[in-house]
Formats: sequence, C-alpha cells, structure tokens
Amino acid sequence: MTKEHRHEGKGWGPAESSRALVIHPIIRIKGEPLRSPDARLEEAIGLTQAIELDVVHAETIRTDKVSPAHLIGGGAKERLAKLIKNEEIDLAIVDSSLTPIQQRNLEKAWECKVIDRTGLILEIFGARARTHEGRLQVELAAMKYQRSRLVRSWTHLERQRGGLGFIGGPGESQLEIDRRLIDERIDKLKRELERVKRTRELQRSARKRVPYPVIAFVGYTNAGKSTLFNRLTNSDVFAKDLLFATLDPTMRSVELVSGRKVILSDTVGFISDLPHDLIAAFRATLEEVLEADIVLHVRDIACSDSEEQLRDVETVLASLNMGQSVPVVEAWNKLDLVEGEERKALLEKTLRDENLIAISALNGEGCNALLSRLDDLLTRHNTELELEIEPWDGKQLSWLYEHADVLQRTDTDEGKIILRVSFAADMMGKYFSSYPNQLPEDDYQDELVLEDEDETRIPFDPLK
Repeated sequence: MTKEHRHEGKGWGPAESSRALVIHPIIRIKGEPLRSPDARLEEAIGLTQAIELDVVHAETIRTDKVSPAHLIGGGAKERLAKLIKNEEIDLAIVDSSLTPIQQRNLEKAWECKVIDRTGLILEIFGARARTHEGRLQVELAAMKYQRSRLVRSWTHLERQRGGLGFIGGPGESQLEIDRRLIDERIDKLKRELERVKRTRELQRSARKRVPYPVIAFVGYTNAGKSTLFNRLTNSDVFAKDLLFATLDPTMRSVELVSGRKVILSDTVGFISDLPHDLIAAFRATLEEVLEADIVLHVRDIACSDSEEQLRDVETVLASLNMGQSVPVVEAWNKLDLVEGEERKALLEKTLRDENLIAISALNGEGCNALLSRLDDLLTRHNTELELEIEPWDGKQLSWLYEHADVLQRTDTDEGKIILRVSFAADMMGKYFSSYPNQLPEDDYQDELVLEDEDETRIPFDPLK
C-alpha cells in the first residue's frame, strides 16, 4: 500500500538542483506510538527542501516485514527502480535508518545515490553550520557516521595494500586504512571540541558573574524559535520556514517589565530520530540549556503532530540529564494558524496552567504576556529592598552587582548611593551576614537579658 505525493511541473528546489525521490517507510515499532505517516513524509520533503533538492516524487511505503537486504519489499523496490530511471532521478532519500548493506543494495538496484535520514540531516547540518564550533561538531558526527558505512560497503576496500609498512603496514586493506584515517580525524576533532567546551565553560562563568538569568529556547525544528527570539529582542537572527534554519546558538539581552535584564539563548532545533552522534556532538552547545534558569519550550501548536513533537523534545532533554529543578514554560506558538473552537479550547487550557501560554511570534499576539510570565517566574521568590550605600564602600557595591539584581541606582546630591535591589532568598541571607548594618532596625537588635524574666533575646539571624 502506498500513498503518493506527485509534484507536477513544480519541484521543491531550484531547477538546476539534483532531482530527488523521497520515500517514508511505515514501520511500526512495538511499544511506540505510530506518528502520522503523511506528517512524517512532509517533514522528510521539508528536510530535502532545506538543501535545495528538487523533489520530483515522494510517497509513503507500508512495510509489513523489514527486509534485511533492502528494508522495503521487492515489489516496491522494482517499481521505484523503473520510476527512478524514467524520471532521471539522481538521489533517493529513505526517511529511515539504513544499514550499510541495505544502502549498498539499494544503490545497486536503483543505480543512483541513496542516503538515509541520518545522512540527510548531516548534509543539512554541514550546509548550515557557520561557526568554527558548529563545523567541528558536524564533522565529528559525519566522521562517526562515515566510519559505520565502511563495513563492506565497497569491493575496492577489500584490496590488500603492499609496501614496507611505512604508511599502511604490510597487508593492510584499504578498508582498514580508511578506518584508521577516520579514527585519527575523530580523535583530533574530539580534542578541538574539548577546547571549545572549556571556552564555553569560561563564558558561562563570566555570565554568572554579571549576573543575568538565562532563558534557553528549545523546541522541535521549525517551531518558530528564531522568529520569537527576533521579536522579543528586536534582532535579525536568520529565521525562515525551513527545517534547521538555526544551528549555531545566539544570545541577546532583553529587559523585562520589572527592569530586570535577562539573556535569551536560541538553540538548535530538535527532531524525531535525531542521530545519537549529533546529540553527542552538539552537547557542548546544548549544555547552555542545562545552565539556564528557565527553559522556554516553543511548540508549533498548529501542527497535527504537536504532541509527538513534544515527546521528541522531552526525550532529547532527558538524554542531556536535565533535572526537574529547571522550570519549563511551554509557549504554544503559531496561534495565528488556529481558529474557531480549537483556538478557544487552547486558550482555556493556558488559563488553567501558569506554565502554558499561547502566542504568535509572527504577529506578536501574547508575547508581552509571555515576558510578564517569565518575569514573574524569575522574581516570584525574590525580595526587593532599597539600600543606602556610602560612595566609598566599593566592596559592598561590587558584591551587590555580582550576587543580586540591581534594578535601579540613584546618586543623591549628598553623595549617597540609593540602590533598588532584588535578592534571591539565599543571597539575601549571605548579604545580611556580611553587612549586618543594612538590616532593618526592628529586625536587628543586640543580645540583651530581660530583667523580669530569665530569658535571652536572640538577635535576628538571616541564615535561619
């Protein structure tokens, strides 16, 4: 059984690009919910479109029994071979994981290049990575993927190499040489990424000393994270209706209603069946999420697969060992695409849960309410105080700027410095321990013994 999506007279990419076939095998994995085959096929077409390939034919193929040799059945394989020849297709994309043997056999049967879902995602990442770190991460994942493809994929790899052993060693096969060269490159990339990781840790330490809270954007690819990021920060980060439009993390500061400054961090989008090597390679980038004060999960609420996408994002976050201590707010984006009773039901749900808010990053609906919600979460357990500091007390000023949120500063004509400061509970205790003279007079009293009662009055202890 197949469901075909034909594109008459109009491709998905420029006319001069490679002509591509996209198939999505419907394989039911026991214990896992079956996602919408049509949605998965459209996602695969979108991934192919992201690297400007011309999709001339796309279809879903139901596979009742997975073939170890070709993944799909013989009838579908032969029918597609004729289609590929007649349509002069250069590239076949199988939206599933292929073993090296399956990939080789399909290339022989169809006489064209074949790549699987992992290979396609790696192609996109390779084309989109802009920073030095991003390129390193993509290359590392690609090297690991390529190494797995060396297992008896090509007959020329079985030839023996002679010589004196200065390079390849006597009797070393081409396969072993290629594998060794890839291993050496992988080791070098890991060392370079370790240096990048140390640099990121230093940058995070510097941000902690500022200190501004960090709000990290996460979400399924194409959920609208970059569009929302641009609207909230008045930035021009690349945002387009494309899968994986953003790969390299971007950070901008924004001022909330209370006057508190926060750092917003836009991160790479997640996707179902994201290759494990890519998750590992981008771990240094994704660790920004682990260090965040709030995680803002941007969801495409208009997508028919929104619930399945939610599970995919939660799976990736769980693989990063993100604990329950980091609060997660869900921004239900693309509200402008939802109408009628469905829209009314969504808005009612968000009213019942403070961690849900409906927005449209495109037209700005709900964005001010989102900022207010984030502001409230950050300040809910904080205490605001007004402090008077002597101008010569630079040490106390430095402590406040490093460990608290200075919301307002006023320099008086008398030379005093008036600060409006927001304290987290633990920081307020530490501050009053170091500077007890700042305690309100009715809270701070010297220890004294009452004459009428055999009782000792204990001074206020801010740490208890």
